[in-house]
Amino acid sequence: MGDEQLAAQQAVTDPGRGLTAADVEARVRDGRANVADDASSRSIWSILRANVLTLFNGIVVTGFLLLLILGRWQDALFGIAAITNAAIGVVQEYRAKRALDRLALLHAPRARVVRDGVEGEIDVRGVVEDDVLVLRSGDQVTADGRLVDGVRLEVDESLLTGESEPIDKAPGDRVLSGSIVVGGQGRAIVTDVGDAAYASKLTAEAKRFSLVGSELRSSIDRILKWITWAIFPIMIIVVNANMVAAGGWSRAIETGQWRDAAVASVAAVIAMIPLGLVLMTSIAFAVGAVKLGSHNVLVQELPAVEGLARVDLICLDKTGTLTSGEVRFDGVHPLDDAQPAGWRLALAWNGAEPDANATARSLRDEFPLAAPLEAASRIEFSSARKWSAVAFGEGAGAPGTWVLGAPEFVLRDAAGDAAASAALERAGALAESGRRTLLLAHAPDPLGEADAEAARLPHGLTPVALLTFREAVRDDAAETLRYFAQEGVAVRIISGDNPRTVAAVAREVGLDAGDGFDARELPDDPDELGEVLEQHLVFGRVTPVQKREMVRALRARGHTVAMTGDGVNDALAIKEADIGIAMESGSAATKAVSRIVLLDSRFSHMPGVVVEGRRVIANIERVSMLFLSKTAYAIAMAVIFGILLWPFPFLPRQLSVTDGLTIGIPAFLLALLPNARRYVPGFLRRSLSFAVPAGLVVAVAIAVVSGHARALGFEEAVVRTACTITLALIGLWILAVLSRPFTWIKTGVLAAMVVGLVLVTTVPIAVQFLEFEPLPVETLVDLAIVVPISWILIEAIGFWHRRRFGTASEIAEPERRRRHAGGR
Repeated sequence: MGDEQLAAQQAVTDPGRGLTAADVEARVRDGRANVADDASSRSIWSILRANVLTLFNGIVVTGFLLLLILGRWQDALFGIAAITNAAIGVVQEYRAKRALDRLALLHAPRARVVRDGVEGEIDVRGVVEDDVLVLRSGDQVTADGRLVDGVRLEVDESLLTGESEPIDKAPGDRVLSGSIVVGGQGRAIVTDVGDAAYASKLTAEAKRFSLVGSELRSSIDRILKWITWAIFPIMIIVVNANMVAAGGWSRAIETGQWRDAAVASVAAVIAMIPLGLVLMTSIAFAVGAVKLGSHNVLVQELPAVEGLARVDLICLDKTGTLTSGEVRFDGVHPLDDAQPAGWRLALAWNGAEPDANATARSLRDEFPLAAPLEAASRIEFSSARKWSAVAFGEGAGAPGTWVLGAPEFVLRDAAGDAAASAALERAGALAESGRRTLLLAHAPDPLGEADAEAARLPHGLTPVALLTFREAVRDDAAETLRYFAQEGVAVRIISGDNPRTVAAVAREVGLDAGDGFDARELPDDPDELGEVLEQHLVFGRVTPVQKREMVRALRARGHTVAMTGDGVNDALAIKEADIGIAMESGSAATKAVSRIVLLDSRFSHMPGVVVEGRRVIANIERVSMLFLSKTAYAIAMAVIFGILLWPFPFLPRQLSVTDGLTIGIPAFLLALLPNARRYVPGFLRRSLSFAVPAGLVVAVAIAVVSGHARALGFEEAVVRTACTITLALIGLWILAVLSRPFTWIKTGVLAAMVVGLVLVTTVPIAVQFLEFEPLPVETLVDLAIVVPISWILIEAIGFWHRRRFGTASEIAEPERRRRHAGGR
């Protein structure tokens, strides 16, 4: 807004009287009130539709209801898994929606305005365009505006821009919603409200609904999509085969045999769907989230447990992540051997002052004030002047006037003086290291009343000492970064602060950062930006939008990016990253859009999150081979038996039991075991390369056993019993192959499943429930031949799979080296 526009707006609103009640009412009618759209883009109906009203669920529910209608509730147990899957999905997305809906940058409950010449407090949503906002120290700016007048008004915009230093505001300057007044007072005319305000625009960008990317989830979704489309033609083949086997369509309908045909068809269709894999993945994520929660890590989206294990580059905001945000005294650097008396007392007084800023307060430990000391005259610190001055009464032990502030501002009138030039040169050298530098100077005469009133520097200033300050680096930062370096995870530090300051912190935690890169020189072209990001580690003066673009550029170059931060200025980048990580000490907006929150704000928890993610990925990949083997043999059997016009050789309840013994129960236990394997891309390809041939072996073995039993004229119940035992024995061998190398826990799980198989085939109540029949000698001979051959073939497939894809370490190491090189 130019001077003419500002003057025109001021003409509309008299800063002394503000708006009238009629003016406010008119603006509310026009929609110019401070009301923002608080809802996320994801409605509850859309969440339900996405998780419940799917073709996949439709098939499962149809089969479930059909069995209930036919009175075969014993065969409808699979419906529990489907309902659980849908419930987990709805709950998870609804939690994400609620977090987004609660997102708000403005926490001030009231706003102070002038209306009809009277100052009063109103609800934030009651502020309208052209209102006169009254701003005082401690207030949060509730709408964008232009400053009309002010007295030493200083605003902290760190949450919005990342700039840690307070900004001095002069009349005509813009004040942003979401910023905090840290000093002085003033009045501003509101220019933008509601969705048009700066804070609301950031919020709207952050509120875009998205779920964290998950290779496991996307791979499983892809499998489900393939199966869903394959089911219809296979279903037709299976139903036809079962009806023909029941005596033909007409006879089956007349005699009621279609009921048994329908049950067998449902068994064939449901067997093709890896219901347990979806459920097991959700359970593994949930258990991982609970384990992390016990270590003060809140997982807001379950797949984020997996996501961080895939990260190969992590972007860190300096303040709140590597540093605690506190300012610490670094050291004193005397400029003259003959220092004037009382210089330490002057520093002690500056540190002990009740209204001292964070930098001055850090002097207290090094320069304690033994007894109260009153100032005879003083000039308060201002971010515009960059210095303060004080003089004490006689007998205080610190005669003259003491000035503390930025060297270039304190010595601005001493140009040409040798001592001043030397002090400025040394201050410049200290600043090069990234440390904040202040100068203590002394004038022999006490501060006069006229100088104090006019806020003038006293005459005859001589430099006494330089003081350096640094941000407090978290004690766990260096060790955590070393862990990421060892694991091949590249690091980029991006901050709104001065590049040299950021680089100094980076060097302190062990990064070779140079002088840092000034983000004001970053190119706009994404490809060029990505190239700069590959070459440099530390960036300063980065705006919130630039942070987001940097994350986008890194992702476009094939990196899986994590972003950590605590301020609203980090929210856009955290939302854009593959995995967003927020500190509990950060803003509500940042925590709301993040996937993971470190509840005690300790960066050292990050390696633990990575380890937990690796455990989940590696274990789910192992158990996925169990579930996908089942899908493979179910599809193969459906096709084989459909073409041969044989009835499907299982009841749904029989498949439920074999699934539980060979897949479900052991998979649950295996998914919770420790596993430190590094993430390796290609989960789906590796899983299917074992599951498909293993599934074909199972399907062929069952076809042989079933076909020979039918050729010998045995009843269908005998055929089903033989096929169920064959499936269980081969399935347990697949479990044994995938459980290697064995541990006591794995051996115990396998032994328990063998015992379970013995029990369900011998205990009368189980035999009756499963409709098992005694097997004739001929069928037992078939099992004695077919099952061992199948075991040998499964062993061969397992051996080929290990040779083809290598051990975990053999797979991971080349990939780790590639990422490490690319990330650096």
